[in-house]
Amino acid sequence: MLKKIKILPKIIKGDIKIDDRGSVSFVNNFNFFNVQRFYIVENKNKGQVRAWHGHRKEEKYIYPISGETLVGAVEVDDWKNPSKQCKTFSFKLSAKKPEVVFIPKGYANGFKSLTKDAKLMFFSTSTLNESLKDDIRFDFKYWDIWG
Repeated sequence: MLKKIKILPKIIKGDIKIDDRGSVSFVNNFNFFNVQRFYIVENKNKGQVRAWHGHRKEEKYIYPISGETLVGAVEVDDWKNPSKQCKTFSFKLSAKKPEVVFIPKGYANGFKSLTKDAKLMFFSTSTLNESLKDDIRFDFKYWDIWG
């Protein structure tokens, strides 16, 4: 019997290079393989939470455009009645430190704006129609990692 490999959320590190002309921000190890679309999300207020948004099939990559956010991910064990003890992951993202967070399929995700100017770019492996058919939502406090 083949052993199933568990894929976890992770950070793909980037960097910023600065010289007398300005700066270049990059995440050279990010691969756009399977990315179907992108969208940008920003909250109206500092401290606002958008969560939990899950997908059985869709994977997401999240990149900070401005400000700082706390991004959360949780592997959902049962899509109709998930355990509140599911393992959660959290990642602090800042536009001053280029990184991409990878959210595998089978996870719910969300974020909290840590600054008023927080803005995130999401890259999705599903088309909009595919995503809408694979869209499961939970209350933002269901897994309360937002502190």
